[in-house]
Amino acid sequence: MKHKKMSWLIATLFTSPLLVQQALAQEAAGDIQQVNVTGIRASVRNALAAKEASNSIVEVVSSEDIGKLPDTTIAESLARLPGMSSGLDRGNASQVVARGLGPRFIGATLNGRELASSEPNRAVRFEQFPSESLSGATVYKTQSAELVEGGVATTIDLQTVSPLKYNGRQVSLKADALYYAMARDIPGATKLAPRVGGVYIDQFDNRKLGVALAFSYQDQPSIEKNVKQFGFNEDHSADLNGDGKIDKTPWGWGDSAKRGKDKRSSVLGKVEWKPSGDAIITGDAYYAQAKIKEPGVAHWSGDTGNWDGWQKSAYSNLDIRNGYVVGGTVTGVGLTTNDTLWTQDMDTFATGVNGKFNVGDWKIESDLSTSRAGRDSQWRDLRQVSNNGATVSFSFTGDERQVYSYGQDTGNPANFGAATLYVDTDGHLRDSLNALHLSAARAVEWGPVNKLKIGARATDREKDYHQTTWNISRLAPNGSLSNSDYETVNIAGMGAPFIALKDFVGTMQRAFGASAFDASGRVPTQNDLLSGWRVKERSSSLYAQGDLGGGLGGKSYRGNVGVRVVHTTQTGEGMQSLNNAAPTAVSDGTTYTEILPSLNLIFNMDEKQEHQVRFSVARAMSRAPLDEMRGSRNIFVDPNPAMPLTGSAGNPQLKPMMANQVDLVYQWYFGKGSLLSAGAFYKKITRYIGIVSDNTTIDGRPAVITRSVNGEGGNVRGLEFIYQQAFDNGFGVSSNYSYTNSDIKESFPTANPFPIEGLMKHNGGVTLWYEKNGFEARTSANYHSKFVRNPTWGAGQLIENGAETYLTLNVAQQLTKQMQVRFGIDNLTNQKVVYTSANIPQQQEVTEFGRRFNLGLSYKF
Repeated sequence: MKHKKMSWLIATLFTSPLLVQQALAQEAAGDIQQVNVTGIRASVRNALAAKEASNSIVEVVSSEDIGKLPDTTIAESLARLPGMSSGLDRGNASQVVARGLGPRFIGATLNGRELASSEPNRAVRFEQFPSESLSGATVYKTQSAELVEGGVATTIDLQTVSPLKYNGRQVSLKADALYYAMARDIPGATKLAPRVGGVYIDQFDNRKLGVALAFSYQDQPSIEKNVKQFGFNEDHSADLNGDGKIDKTPWGWGDSAKRGKDKRSSVLGKVEWKPSGDAIITGDAYYAQAKIKEPGVAHWSGDTGNWDGWQKSAYSNLDIRNGYVVGGTVTGVGLTTNDTLWTQDMDTFATGVNGKFNVGDWKIESDLSTSRAGRDSQWRDLRQVSNNGATVSFSFTGDERQVYSYGQDTGNPANFGAATLYVDTDGHLRDSLNALHLSAARAVEWGPVNKLKIGARATDREKDYHQTTWNISRLAPNGSLSNSDYETVNIAGMGAPFIALKDFVGTMQRAFGASAFDASGRVPTQNDLLSGWRVKERSSSLYAQGDLGGGLGGKSYRGNVGVRVVHTTQTGEGMQSLNNAAPTAVSDGTTYTEILPSLNLIFNMDEKQEHQVRFSVARAMSRAPLDEMRGSRNIFVDPNPAMPLTGSAGNPQLKPMMANQVDLVYQWYFGKGSLLSAGAFYKKITRYIGIVSDNTTIDGRPAVITRSVNGEGGNVRGLEFIYQQAFDNGFGVSSNYSYTNSDIKESFPTANPFPIEGLMKHNGGVTLWYEKNGFEARTSANYHSKFVRNPTWGAGQLIENGAETYLTLNVAQQLTKQMQVRFGIDNLTNQKVVYTSANIPQQQEVTEFGRRFNLGLSYKF
């Protein structure tokens, strides 16, 4: 029945154009005039035209109209491009993976400028860029000398609107009502939320001065259901069933739900001044903010790990598979109930001034920019343990099967003991990046070289993090917690009821004091001090590039050839503890110089240049994640001087990961908005960064330290296929498929290491669209096979993200020339996110975000 309803819905979608307003149809049937292509068809054509004209191998996202990218944020659009995908965060596409490589290999720029990041590494969260602020994006799959270094997989340049490219004043406003269906299952969760945005563009002084202003605001519910198996006792388990074999028992499991909000806002301001035909000066500023407040409820099962066999008599009804206890019943087990609140404030600010001047035969460009990002976060957890041991049952057999019982009434606060408030952690991250870029270009006649470009760039970046952790188990002098402070929370589809405070913040401050959540005056723990760090990075680069053009064997060709030289000095600071002694400051660092040559060639195989063969060869680099360059280390000193030091640490001496890479692509542009393409790529990656037990020397003494190091690397190779076509009857299709393989392995798990982070062997999607007489419809299905990712802050916290198919549906009707009504559904099939840890099929975490609906109006005048 479900599939029949879906078929009916899709059939209705593509026959609805018959219902378009008669007035619009009559208007279209009038005298033939100049055709102004807009909407989906315009976006497809513009993107393909930019792709065809580029001297590099690129993918392009183009705006359908002013303030109208194909999706709510650029992250969703990027994730549908050939060879691209994304992991989900709070149900949104966020950090991108490309060509089998994760976020560490992806560079991100805004108007050609590198961006600071609110992540601990260098990764940029692309969901912070809403459609109102951008006119498009270019994904560079191949390198050129003029491109900012830093993206072995790809460099993604986001472009803001240019007001002088528009003719006259234009204003676009949008308002949407968002509906989150799963909120019906979670008491206290928000079901309906607003989203608004707008763009204003105008020109003054006889089109010498242009201005653009854009804003967006979204109050997005942050809801989820989650069940997680905690892992297995690998080292100290015992025989449970008497067969003489060790049966690895689970540490336990937990279930949880969130019922919060994710408020996002942004504003863009841009001014372009063109005093003459020989000069244009642009100033722009972009600010984005995200405020997350997520109340949550959770249970943690008590210890079922059977350490050295002490619980053997408590186990029954065993289900043992491949040596792992994946099901059973255990008596005398405790239970923890958690009432939580996660707060997170993130902001990003980027601004710059750019000048372009014609000086004789030279075109001179200068660009001065600065970027700032920050994150303040705090985890608050009111934790209580059950009064009596219970009989728990579980069956975690993999394939999303998660059946469990806690054996007691978990919805009654009287069944739990005294409360302890844990604040773990109160963390603060700051990132700043300043850059200066100068370049010059002129036409030349040097054989095949018809244009020369030279340039220089200098950057100064500093990133730091510090945290404070505390817990309070003693109530304030007049504080108290009673059963009447709680409510029972029953969540549909979860295995047991929860308890939560009716007023979390108010009750906590009454019970534990007004400063319960305030880090001021609190002494950081030793772990807090060792977790703090600062990294400084100064880099300069020079490049020279020649644009190529000419004929060869009766065919024309074009492209570029060049070299970029990069010099970097980096320092990592932190705290060091020897044998748990009081931490002291420590720092280290390194310098390196890299030479990055590149060549891009496009051979036109026919006079109309519809058939193209593109070839690229280059050397590329991706710098080490900033948090892994920290100076912090925790060292244990053996009293026997012949024994090595041991411990864990950051590594300020990390060098960038390098790649020699080759691309070969055939493209056939067989019509407007139509392309058939087949390509292959190969990357030989060296100095791949992984976390290992590294044999090194500290203060002249041998040491074995767990830290990130530059390893050997390996090969990444893949195939990419694209077919897209715009038909004359209003229909269109865009489809792509990528296959990627690699012999690079991570260092975890030790016995059977994961493949390289980001590797999706299979990745692709299909978008069907229709546009005619004011009606638009689009449905997309995107698939990726399983891949390894790091969804947490901690470096090296790798898991396997299961295969996913993500479906969306969008329709729109033009009511008047100015007004359009829109309707959309995200995650049409309620795809869940499934993590599998340590290559153990039964050790899964399953998260459900639910379907999302939107109904909106757009008005343009």
